[in-house]
Amino acid sequence: MNKRVLIFSFAYYPYVGGAEVAIKEITDRLPGIVFDLITFNLGDEKAEDRIGNVNVYRIKTFTKYLYPIKSFFKGMSLHRANKYDAVWAMMANAGFPALFLKILFPKIKYVLSIQEGDPIPQIKRRVWFAYPIFVLVFKTADKVAVLSNYLADFAKSMGSKMVEVIPNGVDLNKFRVKSFKVIKPEDKIVLVTTSRLVKKNAVGDIIRALKFLPGNLIFKCVGSGPDERGLKSLVKELDLEARVEFIGHTEHSIMAEILRNSDIFIRPSLSEGLGSSFLEAMAVGLPIIATNVGGIPDFLTDGETGLFCKVGDSEDVARKVMRLVQDSVLYSNISGNSIRLIKERYNWDDIAKKYEQFFT
Repeated sequence: MNKRVLIFSFAYYPYVGGAEVAIKEITDRLPGIVFDLITFNLGDEKAEDRIGNVNVYRIKTFTKYLYPIKSFFKGMSLHRANKYDAVWAMMANAGFPALFLKILFPKIKYVLSIQEGDPIPQIKRRVWFAYPIFVLVFKTADKVAVLSNYLADFAKSMGSKMVEVIPNGVDLNKFRVKSFKVIKPEDKIVLVTTSRLVKKNAVGDIIRALKFLPGNLIFKCVGSGPDERGLKSLVKELDLEARVEFIGHTEHSIMAEILRNSDIFIRPSLSEGLGSSFLEAMAVGLPIIATNVGGIPDFLTDGETGLFCKVGDSEDVARKVMRLVQDSVLYSNISGNSIRLIKERYNWDDIAKKYEQFFT
């Protein structure tokens, strides 16, 4: 008889971030396991659906704060019908219903994935009065998978015992190298970022950096979010409309093509759990510029697989861009090292096998 796993995830397709991609990439590679998933209905999607290897159940409420309660009752109903072997919470905010099911049905294996990218104090503030229960979300888990060593320290500080670092991977069929890149200082050079337009991703620092860079360097911003209007106002204020393009949210296949037609990837994050966008850029051979925060040092070695810039310092972002533009040997070495690292360490097939061991 096939193993059965119930997944709790606040969001799921068609709303896609790193966590949602991880669920689909992992479950698609484990056809021997039956997966059901309970998520919040963020729009007008079907109440029940099948996406890849997952049966999806969407909970409709007038406020997202009722999701943990309603998803718990839905999970309890599904468990009585299906007798799950394991329950998997994708990110800590989905851990509440998983925790309650574990308490009610102690024989269920409870797996928790921590993929948060927000600053840890902010994560803790969001749960305020429910903090004691939030601690139990970590303490009660049989297995905790975290994206980075930074998040491993967070999970252990919350009382988790069985913690393993399992990063997200990259779909190398989509994010493949188009050709070996060579750039010259006088060429049109495309800087790119792919991210949610939120404060922690510091897209404004990239825009401000353009004031310190030659006019042949332009910036493409892929993504959407609450900071979009303010960032567009900043572009207008700095008279950079001709050098900045806001592309908005795109499908992964389109995003991969945009990356292949760019030259340098930048995301000067204020905080980061790991950052799948960095890994995707590295997979296509783009040198990356990032800050030394959170889980980024797990894959970025300064001068080898990317360049570190200072947090909140647009002039330093510009300096690092010019270092890559003016040093073709450094550019090529970082590009080649990045491609090799992704192939060796961030393979979805290997990641799925590790999760399979968690569930069985």
